[in-house]
Amino acid sequence: MKQKTLSKEIEFNGIGLHTGNQVQVKIKPADINFGIRFLDLDSENPKEFKADVNQVDSTNRGTFLKSGNSSVATVEHILAALSGAGIDNALIEVKGREIPIMDGSAKQFSDNISTAGLSEQEADKNYLIIEKHIDFIDETSGASYTLLPSDQYELLVTIDYNSEVIAKQFAQWDESQSFEDELSSAKTFVFAQELVSLLAQNLIKGGDISNAIIYSDSKLSDEEIADLAKAMKKGNLSVNSQGILNNVELKFDNEAARHKLLDLIGDLSLIGAKIKGKIIAHKPGHTGNVALAKMLKKELQKQRKLGGRPIYSPETPVTHTIEDIKKLIPHRYPFLMVDKIIKLTETEVVGIKNVTFNEDLFNGHFPGNPVFPGVLQMEALAQTGGILALSTVEEPEKYDTYFLKMDQVKFKQKVVPGDTMILKMELLSPIRRGLVHMKGRVFVGDTIVSEGELTAQIVKSR
Repeated sequence: MKQKTLSKEIEFNGIGLHTGNQVQVKIKPADINFGIRFLDLDSENPKEFKADVNQVDSTNRGTFLKSGNSSVATVEHILAALSGAGIDNALIEVKGREIPIMDGSAKQFSDNISTAGLSEQEADKNYLIIEKHIDFIDETSGASYTLLPSDQYELLVTIDYNSEVIAKQFAQWDESQSFEDELSSAKTFVFAQELVSLLAQNLIKGGDISNAIIYSDSKLSDEEIADLAKAMKKGNLSVNSQGILNNVELKFDNEAARHKLLDLIGDLSLIGAKIKGKIIAHKPGHTGNVALAKMLKKELQKQRKLGGRPIYSPETPVTHTIEDIKKLIPHRYPFLMVDKIIKLTETEVVGIKNVTFNEDLFNGHFPGNPVFPGVLQMEALAQTGGILALSTVEEPEKYDTYFLKMDQVKFKQKVVPGDTMILKMELLSPIRRGLVHMKGRVFVGDTIVSEGELTAQIVKSR
C-alpha cells in the first residue's frame, strides 16, 4: 500500500479547549517519508517537529506535545482524522499553540480532508506489525490492552465508569470501515462533577456545552446548575432524562466508547507507522494510550533494525516442502541447506534451515564447541536465492544457479545446534540476462546472525 498526502492545503480556525484562545491551523501536503509534523508559529525561530510519542509532555485531559521551545496542545483529534484518512505525510502549522476543539469531535477535520482529497505517493507505507499476543497494562491509569496479530488494523474499545448515565459500552472499527462515517462525529465527554475541578486547574477555558457532551452522574441542585452555568459562562443550563446537560442528542448509543476509540487512533498515530494488528482496549485514556504507544514505538524500532525479519513459527504455512525444493535445485544430502520455503514472490524468498547436532560437519567444527560455519550460512542463503532465481524460468530442472561473488558479508553471532535459521533473500534489481543480485539475511529469533549481498547467474545445466 502506498503512502498518501493531501491534494491541497486546508485551514481551520477555532477556540483552543484549554487555552480559550483563538487558534489558526493549516495542514499542508508533504513529500514521501516526511511523516506528520507540527510547526509552532508562536515559538522563537519556529522549527518543525515530528508528531512522535516521545514528544508527549502531558496527557491531562488531552495529548500535549513539546519539542524545545515549541509546543502544541490537544493534538489527538486532528491526528485521528489524518490517520483515519490514511494520510502519512503532512505539515500542521499552528498559530495559538493548541488545536481548536471545534465541536468536540474530529468531524470538521475529517470533512475538510475529504473535500481536499488525497494524493497517492510513490513510496510504500511504513508498517508496525503486531507479531504475537501481548497483554499490556498501564499501571498509572489502570488501562489495559490486548494486542493480537491481524492482517489489518483493528481496534475494539470497552469502557465502564460504574455510572448510571453511561452504561458499559464497546465500539469497534477496522480499516475497511469509514472513519469519517463511523467515528469522526463522536464528541468528547465529561462529567458535570469534574468541570469545576478542571476549571480550577486552569484547563478547559474554551470548554462549552456545544463542544462536549456533559453527563451528570447524580442529580444536581438548582444551585449547582447555576454554579456550572456561571463557570461555563452560559445561562439556562438543564439536565435531561438521560443525564445530559441541555438536551444534547447523542449521535450514537455508544458515542462515549466511539470517542475513546477516536482518541486511541490519534494517540497511536504518534508511533509513526501504520499498524497491522488488532488492539483490544479496556478503559483507555490518553495516559494509557501514550504508554502503549511508547512500547509499540520501541517494537517498531526493533523491527526496523531487524530489516523486515520474517514472521515464523512451526505453524507457518509452507509453500515448498523438501521434495518441492529438490525439484528446483540439484543439492542433496549432506549439502542441502534448506528444509522448507515459507514465502516465495517475484522479488523475495524465505527459507528455513533447522540446525541439528546430527549434521556431520559438527565432528570437526568444532569438537566440544559445535558452531555452524558462516560460509555455510552463506551457502544456505545461496540455495534459498537459487530457488527464487529458478522459479522465474520455464523448466527449472534444466537450469542451475552459480554464484559469482559475495559482497558486504558480515557474521554477527554464532549459530549452534538447536537454532532455526530463517533465510531471507530479496532481489536488489530485476533479473537481466540471467544475472541475479540479491540481499540476504540469516535470522535466529530476533537477531540477524549474518548478512551479505550475493550475485549469481542462471545457466543451462550440462
